[in-house]
Amino acid sequence: MATTADIRTGLIIKLDNSLYSVVEFGQNKTARAAAKVWAKLKGVDNSRTIEHTWNSGDNIFPVRVEKKPFQFLYKDDSGYNFMDNETFEQIALPENMIDAPQFLKDGQEVSISINTETEQHMSVELPDKIVMLVTYSEPGMKGDTATRTLKPATVETGATVMVPLFVEEGELIRVNAKTGEYIERVK
Repeated sequence: MATTADIRTGLIIKLDNSLYSVVEFGQNKTARAAAKVWAKLKGVDNSRTIEHTWNSGDNIFPVRVEKKPFQFLYKDDSGYNFMDNETFEQIALPENMIDAPQFLKDGQEVSISINTETEQHMSVELPDKIVMLVTYSEPGMKGDTATRTLKPATVETGATVMVPLFVEEGELIRVNAKTGEYIERVK
């Protein structure tokens, strides 16, 4: 059994028969009362975000989670299909379990979080940085570089990313999968 001293970012805990991931946490100390531990929690099996407060030293119930590498295969009516890189078993997961489905490419490596107690798939995480091919972009005007002006560009998955004016069609760019922001051109 764990206590509030074991809380850390990314820990998945069971609270009120639901699973939550710790996004942020902290401690409030006052001279007159016992210390309190608070946490901002994001639902793993639901889409709620809540804040919860415990007395310092209270018991929490962490859930053991394993991350396994999978490969994205394709999307169809049953959902997004992935293949386990070790056993070659295929699974289909709904879109709401995927962090950034607009950036999924065929054959891309992802990591899937699995609850080890129930063997249930919980979430799909893409790599932090993804290399994408720009399939459409308006041409930039020469000399428009005095300010950090951005223009929309369509990448190979159909997603739209705001890029600097010098990025042209056919170039490879690196994108932050979590925020959808342009990072740099790939040489």
